[in-house]
Amino acid sequence: MFVLISIALGILAWQLVSESSAGAVFASPMETLQAFMKEMGNGKLPKHIYTSLYRVLGGFLLAVAAAIPVAFLMGWYKTCRLLVEPWIQFLRTIPPISYIPLVIVAQGVGESAKITVIFIASFLVMVISIYQGVRNVDATLIKAARVLGAKDRDIFFRVVIPYSFPFILVALRLGLSAALTTLVAAELTGAQAGLGQMIQEASLYFRMEIVLLGIVIIGVIGFVLDKTLLYLERKLAGWQEVRQV
Repeated sequence: MFVLISIALGILAWQLVSESSAGAVFASPMETLQAFMKEMGNGKLPKHIYTSLYRVLGGFLLAVAAAIPVAFLMGWYKTCRLLVEPWIQFLRTIPPISYIPLVIVAQGVGESAKITVIFIASFLVMVISIYQGVRNVDATLIKAARVLGAKDRDIFFRVVIPYSFPFILVALRLGLSAALTTLVAAELTGAQAGLGQMIQEASLYFRMEIVLLGIVIIGVIGFVLDKTLLYLERKLAGWQEVRQV
């Protein structure tokens, strides 16, 4: 009920802004809806959505595959932590879009360049979050496991990983958010299709209804994917009290 009220109030505020002096920038909800129907009808919008999803999920999944082992190695082995953590901390302070010129020179303007930029953004966010989860494992649990005769391998798989699992799920949500926020910047690398490219092209011709349509769709995609991960978090890590956002 409150969700519907919130949406209605948001649309009302949007309509009021579009009728104000800012109307030259903010197209009305009806104009945006008409743009949606038109772009769906000519087949352009589904292509843009598919292309952007491919890039976001491609970079995100590669980041997941890299961040989890790196984070666990940093958290479990002191030597690895001392060697890798300073570089991770250094690189995460640099905006991902700063790497775009380097990525273009190294990989050109193909799909791999866009996925690489998204990968960098997601990886740096997730590796830090998962690493903190590994480092925050209750020392009492590890000591208790050792007293009971558990070996390092048993402690790692039966104590560290289960305890860190909720942190991994939170890191996935943060990494997915980073991937989506980097999407438009990643599509600056000569994209021919994608929601970011659609927004950029529409802005050149001052087609603000298309610009707003692209922004809204990115927001909806992010909302749906985040809620999907949140549902998995509740189902898979419900045994541990984690504040849901």
